[in-house]
Amino acid sequence: MTELTELTAEALVDGYREGGFSPVDATRAVLRRVEEVDPAVNAFVRLDAETALAQAQASAERWRRGEPQGLVDGVPVSVKDILLMRGGPTLRGSRTVRAEGAWDEDAPSVARLREHGAVFVGRTTTPEFGWKGVTDSPLSGVTRNPYDLSRTSGGSSGGSAAAVALGAGPLSLGTDGGGSVRIPAAFCGIFGLKPTYGRVPLFPASAFGTLSHVGPMTRDAADAALMMDVITGADWRDWSQLGPVEGGFRDGLSGGVRGLRVAFSPSFGGQVAVRPAVAAAVRKAVEGLAGLGAYVEEADPDVTDPVEAFHTLWFSGAARVTQNLSPAQRALLDPGLREICAQGSGYSALAYLAAVDVRAELGRRMGRFHSSYDLLVTPTLPLTAFEAGAEVPKGSGLRRWTGWTPFTYPFNLTQQPAATVPVGVDADGLPVGLQIVGARHADALVLRAAHSLYEAGIAGIPAPTLA
Repeated sequence: MTELTELTAEALVDGYREGGFSPVDATRAVLRRVEEVDPAVNAFVRLDAETALAQAQASAERWRRGEPQGLVDGVPVSVKDILLMRGGPTLRGSRTVRAEGAWDEDAPSVARLREHGAVFVGRTTTPEFGWKGVTDSPLSGVTRNPYDLSRTSGGSSGGSAAAVALGAGPLSLGTDGGGSVRIPAAFCGIFGLKPTYGRVPLFPASAFGTLSHVGPMTRDAADAALMMDVITGADWRDWSQLGPVEGGFRDGLSGGVRGLRVAFSPSFGGQVAVRPAVAAAVRKAVEGLAGLGAYVEEADPDVTDPVEAFHTLWFSGAARVTQNLSPAQRALLDPGLREICAQGSGYSALAYLAAVDVRAELGRRMGRFHSSYDLLVTPTLPLTAFEAGAEVPKGSGLRRWTGWTPFTYPFNLTQQPAATVPVGVDADGLPVGLQIVGARHADALVLRAAHSLYEAGIAGIPAPTLA
């Protein structure tokens, strides 16, 4: 029943309801798929087949009685190894984290999935503490791209993106502090959403502060809306969580894009050099968006590259993560992480607050921009996946991963919802992503626009053919 690995979460739930197959069938198919592909791709750091099958059997019994526990009862899910999940260690890609301990608490998003009957297949790979836009670490090695094993999956939620792309579960939980959901989703040809900050509760609080968001990584926008209806449930442990939304995210998918005011910024006003194949695929998709009735205009937001402010906040967060490590433990860190921690520990409080001021001004300018436009559309990334095991493309002259992600991290600074949808491939068959950005709290509108692209056949590419 390997075809079950090709189904969306919605399709699996429909099948359980109709009795065509069971959660046990789906879970066994996913576990077989992981066994087939993970040795080549390295998407998982830990599997728990025994527990997953026990959860699937319990779900099958609930469906047999006609009493499903929740919206994703019996759906196989993976979780990035940054988020707490009870029953096993959360190692965060680091040899400095001890596996011993009780490990008896779920992160809020994991807890909500558990309450809705999800089947937890395993934990997915991350770079150390999620610090960079590719996925490799001293602990778990290199995670590779399902479309070309010599290329990176992106990061830092690279294991989750590869797992979903390869049929190793239709839903995965990722985190995004500077693009870490959207980058790997774009490189691996799947859907990813960074919700408005606070929309998905987070605990424990990230050392990277309010840059870090939790979001769904899925086959399409409809599955992401389903997942959002689950993981946005309230949790008292996060004092910064937003209040409940009116209605459900799935309810908001209909309505299309007709009449929406959409700004298309192909290069942030010439600030970003975009590869021709990426630019062409994104422009074609934008033309399709206009064909669906959106009012599309080329317009650039009034922003200059905030990378220095982002670095101040991000590198300070990295220093905070590692501040209590001994010299022996520091020697175990990813060398690049060790570099940015040293830089981050040297910032003054005044420098940090100056970066906060830059962030506030950027947010103000984007607020003004969205008074004229409902949505902003850009390429997700200016390039497709490059060689695996490198932080930056060979020969690029770039120093840090932020050099090739100029479309993603600004919207972590502003806390806006932003999604990536696959809209084509380049000459090497590597996926191209289009980014849809909404005003703060406009998560439902971003999902609606993305869903319209899927319904029209504008979004979505063939799955990778890795055997």
